[in-house]
Amino acid sequence: MSSATPADPAPETDTVLVVDFGAQYAQLIARRVREARVYSEIVPSSMPVAEMLAKRPRAIILSGGPSSVYAPGAPGLDRSIFEAGVPVFGMCYGFQLMATTLGGTVDNSGAREYGRTALDVSKPGSTLFEGTPAQQSVWMSHGDACSAAPDGFTVTASTDVVPVAAFEDDEKRLYGVQYHPEVLHTTHGQQILEHFLYRGAGIQPSWTTSNVVDEQIAAIRAQVGDRRAICGLSGGVDSAVAAALVQRAIGDRLTCVYVDHGLMRKGETEQVEKDFVAATGVRLKVVDASERFLTALAGVSDPEQKRKTIGREFIRVFEQAQAEIVAEAPGDQPVEFLVQGTLYPDVVESGGGTGTANIKSHHNVGGLPEDLEFALVEPLRKLFKDEVRMVGQELGLPDEIVQRQPFPGPGLGIRIVGEVTKERLDLLREADAIAREELTAAGLDRDIWQCPVVLLADVRSVGVQGDGRTYGHPVVLRPVSSEDAMTADWSRLPYDVLARISTRITNEVAEVNRVVLDVTSKPPGTIEWE
Repeated sequence: MSSATPADPAPETDTVLVVDFGAQYAQLIARRVREARVYSEIVPSSMPVAEMLAKRPRAIILSGGPSSVYAPGAPGLDRSIFEAGVPVFGMCYGFQLMATTLGGTVDNSGAREYGRTALDVSKPGSTLFEGTPAQQSVWMSHGDACSAAPDGFTVTASTDVVPVAAFEDDEKRLYGVQYHPEVLHTTHGQQILEHFLYRGAGIQPSWTTSNVVDEQIAAIRAQVGDRRAICGLSGGVDSAVAAALVQRAIGDRLTCVYVDHGLMRKGETEQVEKDFVAATGVRLKVVDASERFLTALAGVSDPEQKRKTIGREFIRVFEQAQAEIVAEAPGDQPVEFLVQGTLYPDVVESGGGTGTANIKSHHNVGGLPEDLEFALVEPLRKLFKDEVRMVGQELGLPDEIVQRQPFPGPGLGIRIVGEVTKERLDLLREADAIAREELTAAGLDRDIWQCPVVLLADVRSVGVQGDGRTYGHPVVLRPVSSEDAMTADWSRLPYDVLARISTRITNEVAEVNRVVLDVTSKPPGTIEWE
């Protein structure tokens, strides 16, 4: 294990491997397993089976994928995985791969199924379908279909066009379904998944938030030893929970540094100083670097360049803070570690998960300079956002911190489409504050994932304000609903709330004469505009 990642769960932790065949739902499968209180990890289908088995998994799940099992170059899997005595559950492409590898028949009948489909359960008392209805709605996404199960398997479900939509071999503990049990559109999907985990694989649901806290504290202590660490507090949930975990592990050998880069929301600095310090008693060093960041961002409009510039300057400020902290530290306790609140979706979107393309450079991941002088401590690297919130609650952090809406590390710098200037930041800060105030007043904070407010700085439109013609900027409201930021849908906010936000922004924020609503899901869009 490198110093940049936390320790894996202790050997006694039951681990389920999710083998990713390029599925859009691979992360969701891992989440659903964890919701069943069983720890899960995602591994690429290119990983040799011997390496998978070396992780000593209690069970293996084969994800769906966009390929046909017969297509040239389609991802495959060595037969030995089905002969290792480890329970395996195939979903969609993983189901078809299991079928063909073990001697079943999969072919392209021309009868495709996409979306909601009626599933007929022929063996209602089977391991997977015990206690579920004889007919249930499932989510299909396939062109090929299994027409004959491998020897030793019992066909347990079918659809009007697919004769083998599920099969089971209890003796070898191999199971598969043609559909996607991990998505909410499959009515009994979580129950089916839990039946595999608990009944098929014999796993006890024992992975809890307390386990995460205990394991990560032990891992942090092993990694940091008697040395010191610094942590960048952004004001967001992730960095706060990461800092609280590390402080629980090493106490006052952690110093938190809050870099006021001038890209924060209104009142952010005051909230960090008041709420977090009061909740944890952590050592906090505040650095005002707003002028430095604005100078570095001058003339920069490209989104990737913005992120990398902010990441580079952020680390440089940290290095300066490190020198000051080192000067005050005992000689035998050097400051060698940087704590970051990197989450699993950050890693995946930055190309560090299972071969996913680099969609954007994250402040926590992709923007780090090559000459970084710190080893990274990332105790949340394998967690999703909702799990981080639960860890925060377990650590005793107040709701004002734990339930905050996500906010990107690069701050408002990536919510300005165009060059970042002080005037544009001040304008966006006011618009953002109004949107947050109205959403809170309407009691909608828990109903949406977040609501980025975006300033289209390089766009102007004609308006009428005060009986006069104006030529102002539009701002975009981007309210989204999501479970983990891997996918998201736009939130259907009440019209009266949208109207109040729009009226206040155009009345109270100079140079803004138009408010528009982003109604794009993710995919195809991302949550942030840049």
